[in-house]
Amino acid sequence: AICGHGCKYGECMGPNKCKCFPGFTGKTCNQDLNECGLKPRPCEHRCMNTHGSYKCYCLNGYMLMPDGTCASSRTCAMVNCQYGCEEVKGQVRCLCPSGGLQLGPDGRTCIDIDECSSGKAVCSYNRRCINTFGSYYCKCQPGYELKYVSGHYDCVDVNECVTNTHRCNLHAECLNTEGSFKCKCKQGYRGSGFSCA
Repeated sequence: AICGHGCKYGECMGPNKCKCFPGFTGKTCNQDLNECGLKPRPCEHRCMNTHGSYKCYCLNGYMLMPDGTCASSRTCAMVNCQYGCEEVKGQVRCLCPSGGLQLGPDGRTCIDIDECSSGKAVCSYNRRCINTFGSYYCKCQPGYELKYVSGHYDCVDVNECVTNTHRCNLHAECLNTEGSFKCKCKQGYRGSGFSCA
């Protein structure tokens, strides 16, 4: 089976037919499925969508049980956690619904970890890190676009000279470079390439 556009988070099952891995949707399985919007809802109280998955958390005064349900807890109610809590050996600990969040100094609210500035994020050389609340994603650098090439998605150089997105002077020629372009005044003209006289 050949899928011309590829299956980003899935398998090619037939001519241009993708079978998506759990947590993904779309014709090429490139979209994250928002499990929190499904009916019936996967979480008893609150739900946080994550890339390819989701996390359940409980309202204040409840704690998350191993099966994903929320059980009432008097001790949790006294701590007043932002995203529910757990009790381990009589100790109450507030929880954060994502690995990209950490407990704040008050021990009750969750604050975002900026994976981009902390160096926890791993993006390839032609991608830049974009921080989100509780996570991050890798976006193509300016001058590159996401394309499906030889079996996988990659950031490919945009040829500004072909797409006509350059700002070269009418009397200059456009020269494509990796991630950018250059303008050179034609013979008989002088200037920066953006202005030629």
